[in-house]
Amino acid sequence: MTTVIQFLIDVLSLGGAYALMALGLVIVYGILRLVNFAYGELIMIAGYVLYLMSGSGLPWLVMAFMGVLAAIATGIATDYIAFRPVRAKSVTAVLITSFAFSTLLQNAALLLVSPRPRPIPLPDLFSTTVEFLGVVTPARNLITILAAFILLSLFLFVMRYTIIGLAMRAAATNFRMARMLGVPANLVISSAFAISGLLAGVASLLWLGRIGSVVPGVGLEPLLIAFIATVLGGMRSLEGAVLGGFLLAFIDTGLNYLLPQDLLKFRDAFTFSFVILVLLWRPQGLIKGPASGDRT
Repeated sequence: MTTVIQFLIDVLSLGGAYALMALGLVIVYGILRLVNFAYGELIMIAGYVLYLMSGSGLPWLVMAFMGVLAAIATGIATDYIAFRPVRAKSVTAVLITSFAFSTLLQNAALLLVSPRPRPIPLPDLFSTTVEFLGVVTPARNLITILAAFILLSLFLFVMRYTIIGLAMRAAATNFRMARMLGVPANLVISSAFAISGLLAGVASLLWLGRIGSVVPGVGLEPLLIAFIATVLGGMRSLEGAVLGGFLLAFIDTGLNYLLPQDLLKFRDAFTFSFVILVLLWRPQGLIKGPASGDRT
């Protein structure tokens, strides 16, 4: 029983972080039908803000709040710099500018900070263990589960019961029709990038809390995880992104428990093989999104 509880805690903890990453990526894709390849750099930005403020003497919660704000600001800047000037031209132009903006941010971190890993400040709670239901587990796992639950619940409330949430849902269903009905397109898109930055900022705290350091390329793995989870759950479905995140965590954690020690280095190969099998069965993902609408 203790093994089952430990497994569930590990899955919910890792899945919560994965779900936040995937949701941050799919909310922009749902409206623009474009993948934001600079999304991983939002996680990097939040991490470097924590590192740069480590000697300020401010409480950790204040530094974490500033890191999340920096991720939100960078998310909005991504829209203004990489997407808005070219999004009416071609998909190729947007993809290229997205990659270019990602490379720009990484090189800025290399030049202005350091190519080497830099430690980020973390509260003592992140390094302690607690006993929960008879299982000794790192406190950060329970913090991740709680933070993910609160943020996913808040996101659900915003999307269902607020004007901006309804506008984003309408734009995701049919962008052109939403504009014709008076939905302010630029405001909706900027709001999507801001929410994406918020989710990335919180995910950064949870993700880097496991690693303990930040490097210029730290956002690559979260970007890959978010992309796989959204493809697995459904590229145009918010619920699918959450489901894909938890399913991917279930697969990763299950392989950690089941594979012999000498096969653990091949875990990613097993994971991708399973994802391929799922996509052969459901090419559109586990949850199909709304019918495609015009994004221009």
